[in-house]
Amino acid sequence: MKALLLNKFLHPNGGSETYIFKLGEALEQHGHEVQFFGMEHEGRCVGNRVNAYTSDMDFHGGSKLSKLTYPIKTIYSSEARKKLRLVLDDFQPDVCHLNNFNYQLTPSIILEIVKWRKKTRHKCKIVFTAHDYQLVCPNHMLNNSVTHENCEKCLGGHFMNCTKGKCIHGSTAKSIIGTMEAEFWKLKGTYKYIDTMICCSEFMKSKMDSNPLFAQKTVAMHNFIDKVEWKEVQKKDYVLYFGRFSEEKGIGTLIKVCKELPDVQFIFAGTGPLEESIKGVSNIQNVGFQKGEALERLIREARFSIYPSEWYENCPFSVMESQMYGTPVLGADIGGIPELIQVGKTGELFGSGNAGELKKKIQKLWENRSLCEEYSRKCKGISFDMIDEYYEKIMKVY
Repeated sequence: MKALLLNKFLHPNGGSETYIFKLGEALEQHGHEVQFFGMEHEGRCVGNRVNAYTSDMDFHGGSKLSKLTYPIKTIYSSEARKKLRLVLDDFQPDVCHLNNFNYQLTPSIILEIVKWRKKTRHKCKIVFTAHDYQLVCPNHMLNNSVTHENCEKCLGGHFMNCTKGKCIHGSTAKSIIGTMEAEFWKLKGTYKYIDTMICCSEFMKSKMDSNPLFAQKTVAMHNFIDKVEWKEVQKKDYVLYFGRFSEEKGIGTLIKVCKELPDVQFIFAGTGPLEESIKGVSNIQNVGFQKGEALERLIREARFSIYPSEWYENCPFSVMESQMYGTPVLGADIGGIPELIQVGKTGELFGSGNAGELKKKIQKLWENRSLCEEYSRKCKGISFDMIDEYYEKIMKVY
């Protein structure tokens, strides 16, 4: 089988890139041919045989002329269609697997696949993995960037609400462009050509299903995780938060609670806009951004970790990773987080944004060491899909 994986970035940039790289490796290991299509970039590490890629779009730089043309290019890209056609004619894929494509590649690439498929009569399935809520929410997050409140006003195709709420970076101009992009492709009905939409949580599937067209195509498949070796470690006396220090991650609420629990030691590992808020809190040690063995050790040795998010998280890798390393999670009851925690076995939940409940749950776990140890032991039996299990599922989709 020939699989063409499409994503706007073809260099390490975030979760969707990790996903396509590892999925591509798994497909090749099982004897399938894999090529990639997206933007050219100095860090590009995957590609296609004809070296056809779209121009790198830098929304934060570039000439004044390029900035004037960006609004048009982010809605429709004739360049992406032409470059993709070169790849399609050469590679002749059996599956085109779309990932993050809006704004840089644009949904126009779907029209080119359909046009090519019709002309050549080549059977080629179109699959899409939703890494965010882009197709039902112009700002991707179902969250207003001005008020930081979760928002579902655009669900059902009511995209003008994006402009009304200045939902994209608090900018009227950017929100208008996002609204125009969503309305344009809704009117063209382009997404009807997608055969299957993979959602990384049941929660995400429920939001995607708010569009009756999508409801016929969605399937929920949690993201895969790397295999982790189980180790018996000596737990240390601290509670861990690792991730981004930002409003939507619930850091403001967590810091407030930390101040009210001076006898509990917290370690924060990460960076972000609310980093200054951590300074001066005596029981919080900020160790900065960590990765690799240093982060693994922090996770393994923590009594428990906290994931206090206040936006509609999809399938947070951190929640899975913590449990795989034998550390129970106290997670916010929001988005896809509850799907990943076995309450009373591998962790507990609290009401997202509810400082009072979060405080009580932290006190409960901190003061009951044996309960944390029990949860930790039960983490040993937890099961998330590794890439091999995910491969078997995705082949059924293909």
